[in-house]
Amino acid sequence: MLARIFRPSKTAMQSGKAKTKDWVLEFEPSAARRSDPLMGWTQTSDTASSQVQLAFETKDEAVRYAEHHGIAFQLFDDKPAKRIIKAYADNFAFGRKVPWTH
Repeated sequence: MLARIFRPSKTAMQSGKAKTKDWVLEFEPSAARRSDPLMGWTQTSDTASSQVQLAFETKDEAVRYAEHHGIAFQLFDDKPAKRIIKAYADNFAFGRKVPWTH
């Protein structure tokens, strides 16, 4: 069973960085999801991929856990966030490329 180790990114609905500090070990699905013929819901017989998610404080702890338990893993390093520094006064700067209007 293959596992992914990654640091989750923030969701589009949040402005802060909550739940993005820990590293997550999550199992890849071993079987494709199929739809229920009666209700149309998707289902799978593999509970490990959809219900098991382990959180670790550091990347090294997650890698050590996977190696200790013999779990094959794929490591995804996080990309640094691109920071755009803005100030309210920049809206009224003399050298502004686009004129400010209402």
